[in-house]
Amino acid sequence: MSDNFWGRRQPPESAADPIVLGRWFPTGVAEATRCRRQLATALQRETTSGQADEGAAERLLLVFEEIVSNALRHGYAPVEVVITACGNHWLLEVSDAAFQTPPSPAVDRDAALGGLGLYLVAQICGDHGWFADGGHKTAWARIDFTRAEAPPEATRGLPKPRLTATHRGQQAC
Repeated sequence: MSDNFWGRRQPPESAADPIVLGRWFPTGVAEATRCRRQLATALQRETTSGQADEGAAERLLLVFEEIVSNALRHGYAPVEVVITACGNHWLLEVSDAAFQTPPSPAVDRDAALGGLGLYLVAQICGDHGWFADGGHKTAWARIDFTRAEAPPEATRGLPKPRLTATHRGQQAC
């Protein structure tokens, strides 16, 4: 991927003390699915406590799936996944040993053949990037979780909610 689209840079510094939500070392797709389920359980606690909204948790799970599967498919073992809660966002960091191979988009390929995951991640994350260090490459994504509403582009075109409640057999005012 070009440095313009998927920037080669370190993740943002966190103002708050980060809390590790999970650390995994998946070796295959089945194991990555188990890790995702464990993450979903941890996120359920976060959303139930009111610290994060469900939409943000769903975005993190989707980004997790995309970046981890890319590392397993296109990177080299070992793959390490770390997710931290940092103030008002989660930081997902996925490292593999393919330090000479940057994340790269599917260019001029039929969308039916896949390869659009990195584009999707770039669209739904607050920030993203990658860096190489000490024989490892790390792809990272920041997912903001304190936003009270979906971004405008996510809700454009949806029908407006009804402002008055109705009961069966009664007309809305």
